[in-house]
Amino acid sequence: MTLLFSFRGFFKPFLMFMGYISNTNSFPKPLTREEEQKYLKLCEQGDEEARNILIERNLRLVAHIVKKYSNTGKDTDDLISIGTIGLIKAISTYDRKKGTRLATYAARCIDNEILMTIRSDKKVKSEVSLQEPIGIDKEGNEISLIDILGTDIDEVINEVDLKLQINKLYRKINKVLKEREKTIIELRYGLADGVCKTQREIAGMLGISRSYVSRIEKRAIKKLNKALDS
Repeated sequence: MTLLFSFRGFFKPFLMFMGYISNTNSFPKPLTREEEQKYLKLCEQGDEEARNILIERNLRLVAHIVKKYSNTGKDTDDLISIGTIGLIKAISTYDRKKGTRLATYAARCIDNEILMTIRSDKKVKSEVSLQEPIGIDKEGNEISLIDILGTDIDEVINEVDLKLQINKLYRKINKVLKEREKTIIELRYGLADGVCKTQREIAGMLGISRSYVSRIEKRAIKKLNKALDS
């Protein structure tokens, strides 16, 4: 299928989405596997109504994924628009022959569309901030922070973003993990000194069995995943 996004092609699904949000009616139920295959075949043949049905019956997926990004500072309506674009792209590029469920493929496309937009916004904001004049050099030329840093702007942005993610991880570690769980995670992944240790090495250091270290590690990772997702 050709990836063409007309105003009508995006606006109709978006209006459908807003209609479900503004009404008390819940989103339509997802298609059964048989129904999905039927409409996918029709969509491949250029049936626009089938395409709209596939979009409409997967809008619940957009709503579910948008919730994950509610703390990003972006307006919910914007996220809905972006997520709907991702859904339309998914319907337009999905290949039944690859064996992946449409919902799985669509979720990935919706996520990617939202993440690309958020990262793009962050990059623009960082570029503006880093390139704002902060003074004048000996020759009377304006200089910016990026001139002083002497580093490629993308590298600076990536490093700042990485540090933010690391700080977030440390906050979660300190908040949700017990002392032994925290110790094992720090040793296992080199968070303390940059050197990753095996479960057997950690077991020897703590005087416990390797299998016990493994259980504690799995429990700690599960806690961190839950905390980071929330």
